[in-house]
Amino acid sequence: MASRTSGKKKPSPKVYVHKGAEDTILPSAGAQDSLPPGKIKPPKTYRYDSSLAPEMRWDESAAREHGEEAVAAILGAKTLEEAQRAAQELRNMSKPFLNWAGKAERGAFTVPSLPLFVHERLAAKAVLDTLKRRQRNRQETLELFNEGNATVGEKIRGAYRHKNGWRNRMILGDSLQVMHSLLTYEGKGGDAQMIYMDPPYGIKFGSNFQPFIKRRDVKDGDDDHLTREPEMVNAYRDTWTLGTHSWLTYMRDRLLLARELLADSGSCFVQISDENVHFVRCVMEEVFGQENLVAQIVFQKSGKGGSESIPTVFDHLVWFAKDKSRMKFNPLSLDKREVEKLIEDYDLDDGDGRKYRLSPINSQESSETRTVWVEYKGKKYHPGKNRHWSIAPDLIVPLLEKGVLTTRGNSIFFKLYLDFQPRVMLSNLWTDTARGGFGETNMYVVQTKTKPIQRCMLMTTDPGDLVIDPTCGSGTTALVAEQWGRRWITMDVSRVPLALARQRLLTATYPYYRLKNEETGPSAGFVYERKQNKKGEEVGGIVPHITLRSIANNEPPKEEVLVDKPESETNTVRITGPFSVEAVIPSAASAEDDSPPSPEEMTDGAESHITRMIEVMRLAPQVRMPGNKTITLADVRACAKSANLHAEAKMGDERVAVYFGPANAVVGDSAVVEAGREAKRKDYAKLLVAAFAIEPQARKSIEEGEETFGIPALYAQVSMDVVMGELLKNMRSSQIFAVSGLPDVELLRLKEKSEDGLPLYRARLRGVDIFDPTTMQERGKDSAEVPCWMLDTDYDRHCFRAGQVFFPKTGAWDNVKKAVGAEFDESAWSHLSGDTSEPFVGGGEKRVAIKVIDERGNELIVVKSLSEAEEE
Repeated sequence: MASRTSGKKKPSPKVYVHKGAEDTILPSAGAQDSLPPGKIKPPKTYRYDSSLAPEMRWDESAAREHGEEAVAAILGAKTLEEAQRAAQELRNMSKPFLNWAGKAERGAFTVPSLPLFVHERLAAKAVLDTLKRRQRNRQETLELFNEGNATVGEKIRGAYRHKNGWRNRMILGDSLQVMHSLLTYEGKGGDAQMIYMDPPYGIKFGSNFQPFIKRRDVKDGDDDHLTREPEMVNAYRDTWTLGTHSWLTYMRDRLLLARELLADSGSCFVQISDENVHFVRCVMEEVFGQENLVAQIVFQKSGKGGSESIPTVFDHLVWFAKDKSRMKFNPLSLDKREVEKLIEDYDLDDGDGRKYRLSPINSQESSETRTVWVEYKGKKYHPGKNRHWSIAPDLIVPLLEKGVLTTRGNSIFFKLYLDFQPRVMLSNLWTDTARGGFGETNMYVVQTKTKPIQRCMLMTTDPGDLVIDPTCGSGTTALVAEQWGRRWITMDVSRVPLALARQRLLTATYPYYRLKNEETGPSAGFVYERKQNKKGEEVGGIVPHITLRSIANNEPPKEEVLVDKPESETNTVRITGPFSVEAVIPSAASAEDDSPPSPEEMTDGAESHITRMIEVMRLAPQVRMPGNKTITLADVRACAKSANLHAEAKMGDERVAVYFGPANAVVGDSAVVEAGREAKRKDYAKLLVAAFAIEPQARKSIEEGEETFGIPALYAQVSMDVVMGELLKNMRSSQIFAVSGLPDVELLRLKEKSEDGLPLYRARLRGVDIFDPTTMQERGKDSAEVPCWMLDTDYDRHCFRAGQVFFPKTGAWDNVKKAVGAEFDESAWSHLSGDTSEPFVGGGEKRVAIKVIDERGNELIVVKSLSEAEEE
């Protein structure tokens, strides 16, 4: 055994547990076929405000009808309240608003009601515990994820019916569908205290997105760097079907559902650049109401502005409340000593080093009792015309004699010492936000710094509150929420940002802020104390606010709680708590071979999906291969009289059969086999299977296509943004279809035994095998090129519970390694950055699963029985 890391032993890392908070039990990904039909709900139509007609033409448009209805309601109102409501609706019709192409024709939109499935359960603590013990305690793991002891059948029957403990959530899917699912299936309307959106900014083509996990040098306008995912793409002039018009539709739809998710005391922030901030504000006024605008914040971003004209170094946060009159608000303040402009004002001292400035003690408007002359040392002082003393006149002379007040010329001033009021209220201009947090470099090309999100979160939420981010990106909102003890849900339509966020969260460390009640968890709040340093400066989370009034009345000063300065345990480190990875489609690891419907059995909705997919492939015929190679399909068209195939195309001189997976389900093995057999009978040269998700056995059948059904086969992952339909263009440069390989995994049974005398196993990732249809050969990708791979040592075929998580050839785990000191063997950390697992004891399921996350965020999974293990 390797020697343990030297140094003083530190306490084991802690996590926050949101005790008392509940969440809906969701079905696991492997159980989608077991959901009763009644669990699937019909689509829902959301309607916009009918008073916002596209134009005020009383003789032609629907505005006349709505106006007459409002007038009739006013005349027939039985109460003043009814009349006021109708009058307000009539007034709204005459307000100016933003119009765009397609808005008038789209008075409503319909969203499919899709359940969410749990794909993974992840926790840094579970990984560390597994490494420490070389085996996973199944009971502790279940408790960590609030899963209880229920059987698989009980969990399926309880899905969407019962509650369980809270777990934070990362969700793959279009934000519109995900938010609708949260509302429809889980009843989360009114649950979110804050929603933070960082949507596409809309700047130069290709300049603000990232198609690969390890690649951040995205070049402006380079087609080799393009991607389609809208939560990442900011080039909507070139990718959105109607440019800005489609983007505005995208924003309004999602803001409407975001408002439904917000609590009455909640706030919504949208981060945006100069280029489109005016559009965002107009759309938010429509959704939230102009009266609920709280502020438009300008904050400094990192980097330099362009050189074409004046540099742009600020972005914007547009802040609306759901109901401004009930909005939760925690004021934030800055230390004046850290604000150069403010500290310059304190340029006087009494020779003792205490800095002060002069502050007037008069206020506007005259008063019979306070607009009077005051005499001191033979000289008379007056507050001024139409002004009055801000304290009782009879207190002025005693305060002058105490040195609290002083005279200058014909006026009297308060000697406002810096330590009397060391803080200043935070305004809507933030010039100190270019610096990041957590001491890290950006993982994501448009990664938001933590400070702006942190301030928004601290101002509008308390510990234990729920924060939702519909645009995950690199996971900054989730990271900040985790740091400050907030519950979080984040989502993205692209697999790349979720892969980055997964790594970022798993390997992050945070201060352990002391809780008022450890049993209750963060919802009880943090501990704040008043403390001073050796210089007598206030450095704690509670600071006094000394005013002239408190001095004059001999009152104790008011105290201000600095919500961003809770007490922390210096010798304790905290890591990210448990979270789940979910999706609106089932897992790529389906438990059984229940194939999707054949083309003959398809419903109208499925037929529409296939028709759209054929059109998408026709307009975007490039299939992306690893190494940035492409295969271009030609003559894409629907198959005639086919039982199992959907389309055909040409790949070079060869005819290729195409099978499309369903819109909201996994591709099963029998569907692939039947499609392959039919393709063989009809003399196609190859089979192309394109889908959102596929089960492992189906992947294996594709890889062994010539043996399984007689012709080579290829699997292409479909970009999730296809579900957005008409909002996005389908172009040759669109990266919709991408080929991913199959993990090459070795499972070994070791000669040594565990401390309990049980067999030990080890998994090794050799690489990823990729079939190249242009050369008809398989080529491998080295394991060092894989961004992430994970190991479930007791896989139940329903949900992947990561026991070991590896980031090859990186120092991703270094923060945790440094924080936990001598808790683990040095070899454990080298394994977590390599291709070989730590030894482990097999679980009761007698099988393991290895999941690889490739450079495009695709999930590739292999399942192996322990009986397949080779002797070391």
